[in-house]
Amino acid sequence: MERKVSDTLLLRRIGRYVLPFRNQLMMSIISLLVTAATNLAGPYVLKIAIDTYITSQDFTGLANIMLAYIAINIVNFLTSHRQLYLMSGIGQRLIYKFREEMFSRLQRLSLKFYSQNVSGSIVSRVTNDVDSLQELLTSGILTVISDIVTIAGIFMIMAWMSLQLTLVSMIIAPMLLTLIYIFQKKARSAYLATKQKMAGVTAKLAESIMGMRVIQSFTRESDQQQAFGQVNIENLQANLVAARLFAVFPAGVEVISAVGTCAVLWYGGLQTALGAITIGTIVAFMSYLTMFFRPLLTLSIFYTNFQSAMAGAERMFELIDAPIDIADKDDAAELERARGEISLENTSFGYDPRYLVLNDINLKIAPNETVAIVGPTGAGKSTLINLVCRFYDPTSGSIKVDGYDLRDVKLESLHKQIGLVLQEPFLFAGSVRENIAYSCLEASEDEIVKAAKAVGAHDFIERLPASYDTIIREGATNLSIGQRQLISFARALLADPRILIMDEATSSVDPYTELLIRHALENLLKNRTALIIAHRLSTVRNADRIIVLDQGRIVEEGTHDQLIARKGLYARLYQMQFREAEATPTQKVS
Repeated sequence: MERKVSDTLLLRRIGRYVLPFRNQLMMSIISLLVTAATNLAGPYVLKIAIDTYITSQDFTGLANIMLAYIAINIVNFLTSHRQLYLMSGIGQRLIYKFREEMFSRLQRLSLKFYSQNVSGSIVSRVTNDVDSLQELLTSGILTVISDIVTIAGIFMIMAWMSLQLTLVSMIIAPMLLTLIYIFQKKARSAYLATKQKMAGVTAKLAESIMGMRVIQSFTRESDQQQAFGQVNIENLQANLVAARLFAVFPAGVEVISAVGTCAVLWYGGLQTALGAITIGTIVAFMSYLTMFFRPLLTLSIFYTNFQSAMAGAERMFELIDAPIDIADKDDAAELERARGEISLENTSFGYDPRYLVLNDINLKIAPNETVAIVGPTGAGKSTLINLVCRFYDPTSGSIKVDGYDLRDVKLESLHKQIGLVLQEPFLFAGSVRENIAYSCLEASEDEIVKAAKAVGAHDFIERLPASYDTIIREGATNLSIGQRQLISFARALLADPRILIMDEATSSVDPYTELLIRHALENLLKNRTALIIAHRLSTVRNADRIIVLDQGRIVEEGTHDQLIARKGLYARLYQMQFREAEATPTQKVS
């Protein structure tokens, strides 16, 4: 599993986000350099204390040098704190910026993107993948800089103190370089695998939560447990591979550092016996050698986190860069208050261009006309609706509103003209009032209540525990399907759209609620162009015109009575579905 984008390119791109914070970054780097300098000064101060004051028993000088040592550590504490605080602030702001950009992109991506990507995987990118960058941005980068400065400083000081001891300690360099090379090759693919497997766990978890009612109703809990267990074990295995790498590399560095330490002790001991090196030099040199290997260990840990962060960054930028299929042209026109004329001219469309769902559709809908679209499952009814809303662009041909090709008008101005009521209404977590006002945030209390009354929702809302202030739980589980649908009708009416689109909006409600909706439709359809996908007679018989689709083509067109008289596909559908649907609510009312 190889990554597609190099670390260098990813770091350059992250660097562009860091540029606005260059002043804070510079202050943090200055603090880091002071911190590194005070760290490097500590062992040399101990050397002076041993060779100059302890050996000569100058306790006054020793006291002074110890005060200097304490002062150095106080400065170290202050600059270290300042450095971490500044960098944490930069990192947190960058994480905020990344999530803002990702969420903004998600609002603009077409339905094609959501049909091709699992929702859990998308959530994982916005949460887990961005989180993996947090440590890198808040402290990791400066830690690397600090470690590099420390290693370079230690090497120069050791060479200055004793070139011979330094050369002896460097006999381990080939072993270290070999270990680092092997580790880098393994770590990239290992940490990409952990990201992808975690996305699979998130996706399966989200799917199971959303489908819990179906899972329990068909007693498929054990199957879901098994399926989740499979993706979970794959995630475990990927993380164990990464953990094994994480464990082996630091342990390898420790073994190699022990070899270097032994070599220095052996050679340093000989030189001390010959009087070529002082005891203070040996003590300081051993302290520096320990400090030399500590950053290497830190860098090894950082590298594992770095690979995890880069894998997350790659997936994050893939989302930020996801192509926007449906976008405004530079010269897109503002669609003012529409008359509501809709025309489809030689329109064809396929989710996969090789397989057309709609084929050469020609249809003209006059302003304020109500047109019902019927047909067997898979005929292309919902696809036609998606095209009119411009959730997709046609593969060929055009769709126009008031003579404007939808591709030539601004999306926002188009969607302001359209009110959409779906078969499964979606309500947000919040109050009933907020959900009705979602289509018109500036609506007054009177306008909200008026819309609810117009569609027959006011009475049941008043019976809720807190009336319009009742909180709708996630998934609207505290409301019936019919109640949700009536609220969605009120929301659509409040928007006052010129074009109303209903996608089987009455197919999931009981006959009594359908009767309420039938009366509500009189208000909803008044002075509006309406495009209705329906299976029930109540919304079909009253339509000005009925369009019958089959296998992506218009096969019949006319009023209810005209189509029944033709004894074609519509008449057969009526015999199978609509006659029973007509009888049920009639019996209920009587």
